[in-house]
Amino acid sequence: MATPATLLSHRDLAFQLHDWLRITALTERARYREHSRETFDDALALSARVAADHFAPHNKRNDREEPWFDGERVHTHEDVADALAVFAGTGLLAAAMDEEHGGMGLPHVVSTACFAYFQAANVGTSAYPFLTLGNARLLCAHGSPEQVDTYVRPMLEGRWFGTMCLSEPQAGSSLADVATRAERRADGTYRLFGTKMWISGGDHELSENIVHLVLARTPGAPAGVKGLSLFLVPKYLVEADGTRGERNDVVPAGLNHKMGYRGTTNTLLNFGEGARHRPGGEAGAVGHLVGEEHRGLAYMFHMMNGARIGVGAGAMALGYTGYLKSLAYARERPQGRPLTAAGKDADAGQVPIVEHTDVRRMLLAQKSYVEGALGLLLYCAKLVDEERSAASPEERARAALLLDVLTPIAKSWPSQWCLEANNLAIQVHGGYGYTREYDVEQHYRDNRLNPIHEGTHGIQGLDLLGRKVVRGGGEGLRALGAVIGGTLERAEAAGDEAAGLAATLEGYWERAVATTARVWEPGDPQVALANASLYLEAVGHVVVAWIWLEQFLATLEAGPDDAFLRGKRQAARYFFRAELPRTRPQFDLLAARETVVLETDPEWL
Repeated sequence: MATPATLLSHRDLAFQLHDWLRITALTERARYREHSRETFDDALALSARVAADHFAPHNKRNDREEPWFDGERVHTHEDVADALAVFAGTGLLAAAMDEEHGGMGLPHVVSTACFAYFQAANVGTSAYPFLTLGNARLLCAHGSPEQVDTYVRPMLEGRWFGTMCLSEPQAGSSLADVATRAERRADGTYRLFGTKMWISGGDHELSENIVHLVLARTPGAPAGVKGLSLFLVPKYLVEADGTRGERNDVVPAGLNHKMGYRGTTNTLLNFGEGARHRPGGEAGAVGHLVGEEHRGLAYMFHMMNGARIGVGAGAMALGYTGYLKSLAYARERPQGRPLTAAGKDADAGQVPIVEHTDVRRMLLAQKSYVEGALGLLLYCAKLVDEERSAASPEERARAALLLDVLTPIAKSWPSQWCLEANNLAIQVHGGYGYTREYDVEQHYRDNRLNPIHEGTHGIQGLDLLGRKVVRGGGEGLRALGAVIGGTLERAEAAGDEAAGLAATLEGYWERAVATTARVWEPGDPQVALANASLYLEAVGHVVVAWIWLEQFLATLEAGPDDAFLRGKRQAARYFFRAELPRTRPQFDLLAARETVVLETDPEWL
């Protein structure tokens, strides 16, 4: 049975939130003045308890008993609905939303930490509120007052759930090829016709209604992404008094069955087939335009960027719980004897496998990945709070710029390296890790989706190298460099080992900046972007090294030294010595503007 202690480390969360990020200072700002460290800690404790008591117990059942489709309805086992009802009752779904929308007004960094407990406990069930919250945030930012009043509050109360409907069978991640069409009607509504694929939470009986946010084209719209508009399409139409009306013409055509993440319904949805439901006597799914026509993708990025960071957080959470479980196993599992003279004695007792050097290597690597990823994601979450509440427009703009350049890394780095942490967790368990009796094999399968979710590594690499670091003449890269420079100055002032780590990081950061310029020198996007995924991985490692230096410095001021703080510093040393050097050949290849892949004829493969 999972406990809060096997989901995430409470001590690590407290250290990163309070000793490092010093989030209590946010309560000095008007937006968060009603809160205190006590309310933050209470929310975290509540999250840990509910996640362990109501989400973790059915995680394996989710894996065994996937949602099923009977041709009309999508069904889930009863534990999912029960857990979501408890979650809704806590108010945590709306924790970071403004009070005017029924929220608690918690800082985003706190709600991110709270929700990580649910992602670690049961990523399949937690996907429903995850998507719903992103949907509600988008509507609050871009919807009309009527749309906010009608749809947001029921979602934040957990009575209605929400989705995002982008991909289509023929389009995949290429949203320029979206073909779903939306035809305007005289009453100002639209009728949608088309098919959407890979829609998480797209149909179920877990809530009274489902609010779909759908990308579609109006007649005569420009080709490509510039012609996309965004529509709100409820599963059930909503009457003037807010009650549920007749069924809309949006139906599941089937379910996708994945190797992991099995607790989340994943659907193929048909809009406007007209066979089973004809609202108002007419075929076509009734939709309401969000904002203006042809600005749909810009609006959807509000949800997509939040979802990308959320996917990174889910990857971190799965890696983190796998690490904690493999650590507990290694401390309890006796096997073998030490490589010493005494260990050669057959009569000597076995030792826990944590005593073996290679097991310690795997555990230390996991620790460096998951605690580094947690730091990166909490830092990004705090940037959201800075963007919302900093004192000056300049500070808010700086936070937005940093968040923009870090988002592809925050999505992809945890998805790659916390998946590797899950891989190592299986290895620590040995043959047992490959069996379904232990949690770690499911964590790996669940996490394997995250390198694909919300844009693959390739898409994130193109975004980082092709847009984020060159936009505005490289202002995002300069802003990140200024923040890293501030860390280097503090580390140099600390002297001794911290100064040595700073000198190492400075060299790698300078290499990253120089490589960025070198890649773009010819001005040929095809050549520049030929190795964008490699650039994402290399720069991501440098950024996480910076996060580790920040944590290393925080340990020097965090009170009496103990095993936890010494472990933090050791993980930082490991990352600098064993992980950061991985980037040398990567930067070499990038600087050489290697074109072997670009020049490979598909016929040769």
